[in-house]
Amino acid sequence: MLSKTMEDALNRQINRELYSSYLYLGMSAWFETQTLKGFAGWMLVQSGEERNHAMKIYDYVVARQGKVQLEAIEAPKAKWSSAGKIFEEVYAHEQKVTGMIDALVELAVREKDHATFEMLQWFVKEQVEEEANAATICEKIKTVGDVPGHLFMLDHELGKRK
Repeated sequence: MLSKTMEDALNRQINRELYSSYLYLGMSAWFETQTLKGFAGWMLVQSGEERNHAMKIYDYVVARQGKVQLEAIEAPKAKWSSAGKIFEEVYAHEQKVTGMIDALVELAVREKDHATFEMLQWFVKEQVEEEANAATICEKIKTVGDVPGHLFMLDHELGKRK
């Protein structure tokens, strides 16, 4: 059984992961308006991954006989100036999420909640991948130039993500 402190913290993270999903869905919508379908598709897949992250924690809370508490999700930003600015924001956001996951791990250690600690190790590894992907795309955008015509090949590459 989860402690009330851990249950509350996991519920906050469920809502944060759902916000991440919503944020990336908003980014996908912006890319659609820029006719960057590959970028839009990449963000749509990312949005789905973030929802899956929320559900992974949701399922864990339920399995531990906890109570899931969903809260209102803040509306994400709707406009950006460029693809590069979006991916800078994605990278910063993923770094922030890493900090949130690290705080949950630290709480699990303090609470001597070994099961939650073990479950969170998947998220620790996932955040390494999330940050690396965002950083790589940021660098590619800087290399080719952050203007739609230059982004054509990168748009094609990102569109292959399933």
